[in-house]
Amino acid sequence: MPTSRNFKREVFLCGHYEAQDVLAQIDDVDLIYLEPGPLYKFEDRWQRRLLFRDFTRKLIFANPGIRKVRLNQEYDLFLVRCLTEKDLPDVNAIERWKQHSKVSVCWIDEIWAGALHQFRYMLPAFQQFDHIFTTCQGSIEALSTAIGKPVHWLPGAVDALRFTPAPNPPARVIDVYSVGRRREEVHRALLETARRENIFYIYDTVQVALSDVYDYRQHRDHFAEMAKRSKCFMVAPGKTGSLTETQGQSEVGHRYYEGAAAGAVMLGEAPTGDSFRQMFPWVDAVIPVRPDGSDLNDTLAELSANPARTIAAGLRNAVGALLRHDWVYRWKELLKIAGLEPSPGMTARELRLKEIAATLAGPCEPDALLEADPRAALHSARVL
Repeated sequence: MPTSRNFKREVFLCGHYEAQDVLAQIDDVDLIYLEPGPLYKFEDRWQRRLLFRDFTRKLIFANPGIRKVRLNQEYDLFLVRCLTEKDLPDVNAIERWKQHSKVSVCWIDEIWAGALHQFRYMLPAFQQFDHIFTTCQGSIEALSTAIGKPVHWLPGAVDALRFTPAPNPPARVIDVYSVGRRREEVHRALLETARRENIFYIYDTVQVALSDVYDYRQHRDHFAEMAKRSKCFMVAPGKTGSLTETQGQSEVGHRYYEGAAAGAVMLGEAPTGDSFRQMFPWVDAVIPVRPDGSDLNDTLAELSANPARTIAAGLRNAVGALLRHDWVYRWKELLKIAGLEPSPGMTARELRLKEIAATLAGPCEPDALLEADPRAALHSARVL
């Protein structure tokens, strides 16, 4: 599995590297650490510009200035996980990778159906893989049609062991936590509420996503520690506010998995469509807040006045993430489709996740907790 972590350090890539780490911990994986060549920045920049005019459709198979890598053994699986289609050329630095692999898989995290025409010259790169996965459920049909082969849906996830508040839940001293993209109207309403009600509202004050981190693992640890100390966690569909890119396509962004795993009450908007209902079928997975923020104060007041509902919602989210949304479940599904059996490490991690979920649920069965009445959950489950 190639990784660009040694030279691509933007904040938005940290969760991507976390996913790679989980697989490397639970299976027999050789991480191929890609390194930039002396002209990488120049070559990569010009290749990206020319790709949109490449009528030959061959430039996508050119090395964007990364040092060449030669594989010295045979592999059952060659696995590429890309954040976007712009990362596809990186694999070209690995010589003859297809000849060294029985099966090849590409999992692309983010690709929007309405934008496929802009990347039509990149699409031939998918042809070299045996199996294609994407995290964007709404793009499956369009991408499959564009490349002429089946595409599988593989939802996002989180390192639930990193984000869970168990076994020793810390005090939730942060009233509302907002990270990444946000609805400006909701943000202004929260600022006003924080000023008037003296709530502790933490939010980004700079455009963090494109900034480099010192250490991606420390960044994820810090993020998790903040999230598990938050009562409420703001969420919105992926790429909120970027209508020109999404064309109205509503997807489950990674914030939902992170906020749920931390056991916070998620406030904001649930994505439309079936994907969210499939991933978060339990009651109060997201407490709705209007995009204009007009009902924010009433929503916060209702939650404050109803601690039973608030605690049960956070508990459900934490248990649900442990049982359904750790990266191990996604990797297991991917390997199954690729024709590989789950490793002993996968089985052990699943068992640990279920044990922690059972600890949180108390005498109640964890799966039953996700279906129970929110008020009844408190009688048998652990309070977060």
